[in-house]
Amino acid sequence: MSQQEKIQDLKTRLADVMGRIERLDPEETSVEDIDRLISMLEEMEKNMD
Repeated sequence: MSQQEKIQDLKTRLADVMGRIERLDPEETSVEDIDRLISMLEEMEKNMD
């Protein structure tokens, strides 16, 4: 995967995570939901190398 494709993929995934965060209802959000979002961010961080 080229550097440009990698950057575009990361942008797309980050937009997805941000959309999920914006839609979270604090009353209905579980620890598992937050853990999943953190895992997604960590995976994106690994892919940046």
